[in-house]
Order: sequence, then C-alpha cells, then structure tokens
Amino acid sequence: MAFMYASLLALLTVLLALSLTPEADAAAVPSSTASAKDPQGPTKKIFMKESDASHFFRKRSRRGAKSQDEINAEQRLVLAADERKREFHEEKRNEFESYAEEDQDEQNERSRTSTEQWREFHYDGMDPPHEYNRHSV
Repeated sequence: MAFMYASLLALLTVLLALSLTPEADAAAVPSSTASAKDPQGPTKKIFMKESDASHFFRKRSRRGAKSQDEINAEQRLVLAADERKREFHEEKRNEFESYAEEDQDEQNERSRTSTEQWREFHYDGMDPPHEYNRHSV
C-alpha cells in the first residue's frame, strides 16, 4: 500500500511540475505572432464559414451537376480501365488458344505414333490388311 501512495505522490509532483513550466503551452502548438493577432488561431484553418460550407455541400451533392472537365476526366478513367480490361482478356485468350493448339498438336502426335506402332506390329510383309485396302465399288 505504501508503494501505491509513493507512486501516486511522484506522479502528482511530475504533473504539477509540467503544468507550471512555460514550455508546456508551447509543446502542443508553437506560439507565433499570428496567434496574437488572430484570437481563433489554428482553428480558423480547419473550420470554414457556414455559408462556404453549405455552398460546398450544395455543389458536391449527389444531384449537383458536374463540370465538363470532371465528366471528361471520369470518362478518360473509364476508357483507360476498359482498355486495360480488354488487353487483359485478349492476353488470356491468346494464352488459352496457344495452350489449346499445343495440346491438340501433342494429341495428334500421340495418336499418329500409336497408329504407326499398331501398323508396324501387325504388318506381315504382304499388302496391307483388308480393312486398309477397301475400295469403294
């Protein structure tokens, strides 16, 4: 319990010492000559007049008409996004087509090889078998 009283007393002394020093006021916001002239100080930079604020929100409401420059800028962004999307899909389509073509070539090669192996295995030196020697009448 004595430790708690000692720590509380030390904390209060530090707080009192900090509050009485003149640097404590300048630590949060540096003092300048402008604050002496302007009573509001830095709050004037943050807040705006009510009429300016209502004008800002009226101008930026959902139903507010956009300027032609804003419309053009948005249109350019949309067109650029569409172009990137088109290029991406075109690239993916080309990759798939080349993959499909290579796969089909490999399949055809495997089929041709297996057919040749079957013919070599069944070849007896004579004419090809009857099923390969059919003539339409």
